[in-house]
Amino acid sequence: MPPSAQISSTSRKAAFYRTIWRWHFYAGLFVVPMVLILSLTGAAYLFKPQVERWEERAWQGLPTAGAVTPESQVRAALAALPGAKFLSYRLPQKQGDAAMIHVGLSGGQGGKDKAMRDVFVSPQGQVVGVLDPEWRIMEIAHDIHGQLLLGKRGSWLVELAASWAIVMILTGLYLWWPRGRGLAGVLWPRLSAGSRTAWRDMHAVTGFWVSGLAMVLLLTGLPWADVWGSAFKAVRAEMGWVKGKQDWTIGGAAPSADEHKEHAEHDHAAMMAMNGHIPGMDHDMADMAPAITLSEVVRLAQREHLAFPAVITPPGAPGRFGRKGGENWTLRSDSQNRPLRTTITLDKQTGQELSRETFADGHPIDRVVGYGVAWHEGQLFGWVNQLIGVFTALMLATLAISGFVMWRKRKPDQGLGAPPTPKENVMAKLVPMLLILAAVLPLLALSLVVVALLEKLLIRRIPDLARWLGLQIHVGRT
Repeated sequence: MPPSAQISSTSRKAAFYRTIWRWHFYAGLFVVPMVLILSLTGAAYLFKPQVERWEERAWQGLPTAGAVTPESQVRAALAALPGAKFLSYRLPQKQGDAAMIHVGLSGGQGGKDKAMRDVFVSPQGQVVGVLDPEWRIMEIAHDIHGQLLLGKRGSWLVELAASWAIVMILTGLYLWWPRGRGLAGVLWPRLSAGSRTAWRDMHAVTGFWVSGLAMVLLLTGLPWADVWGSAFKAVRAEMGWVKGKQDWTIGGAAPSADEHKEHAEHDHAAMMAMNGHIPGMDHDMADMAPAITLSEVVRLAQREHLAFPAVITPPGAPGRFGRKGGENWTLRSDSQNRPLRTTITLDKQTGQELSRETFADGHPIDRVVGYGVAWHEGQLFGWVNQLIGVFTALMLATLAISGFVMWRKRKPDQGLGAPPTPKENVMAKLVPMLLILAAVLPLLALSLVVVALLEKLLIRRIPDLARWLGLQIHVGRT
């Protein structure tokens, strides 16, 4: 190869490397704050069962002597909140634990945002505690993690950050690639090689080790996202990949078009505004005249050994995600470990089992998503899954912090510190990868269009801003 050709090839490789570095820099700049937020809230949410068990600690291990019927427990809960409606009964996790009665308040008690209460009733029928489900610790962590407490707009931001995090990981792996170097600085950091090298190695090595786990977390979180999840749902419907009801929310709302109200696990507005009748025990249940009692359904649920939390929904009450309630009894497991979930419907007159849906009955696509969701929430295989999740969150936080420190160390006084655009245009080599990513990540595609238009129509017309951002200003170009 002639020397000039070698120089040209080297120049193109350097230009391509610098272009990838630039993409990685800007992806990281946008993603770093979100990574810290999502890592912290995600790590906390991994321990939802333990946190909620701790949150309910005062209502556990109670005496069992003189226990009353489940009907009496529900009456006590409704008497404590006059006008409330009985929505569901959660079986105690252990003997001596209080039952949790989920009720809807009447319109004058707190308005839409405070329309629900979790009432804890002792085995003897005493109300021992009341919680607002909207303000439970894990519900707040869930809403920050999925929506940044901003509703659907927050879900868009989280999805956009997840899309750019995928770009950050892919470009980071390209920059990490050894290219003939030894293992030091590739598989472990050189902590004694000076401050800048140590931080660079910490960032690169951490990024390599966490990349696979991070990609799994990002990909398993996409079905919940508003734009991606809605597109995925439409594709599934078009391809005939739907069997039964979807068991996860999209953008914090119910998965079906006619069920998109306001909230995820407890669609409170829907629950309170149902056209159907919500039984409130006594007078309401008398009107519906179920032949089998709550006590009988509780005994059946206990024999089934459903994974905790096991929830009983009476005839007429809304089901999952605020769906319109059926005219029969429903008992189900709401375990975060999706493969353990079972839903059973009982005829309200005869008690005969009308249907039974298990995780294995779902479409293969739904089962794959279910395994992914259970992994994402740290519940697929117990504490080991939780520890892997914590390890992933800590490494992502390390990645974000080390990236920020590296940027601050190299940032010039008169610029953002982004790698300057190379004089040689190598974007054509990136087009296939960008098209693939844009096709599977719609918000990434939209953001790329917005960025391209901003650069062409605004940034390059302001030379000082362009130079501050590291853009090359070519003579005669505006």
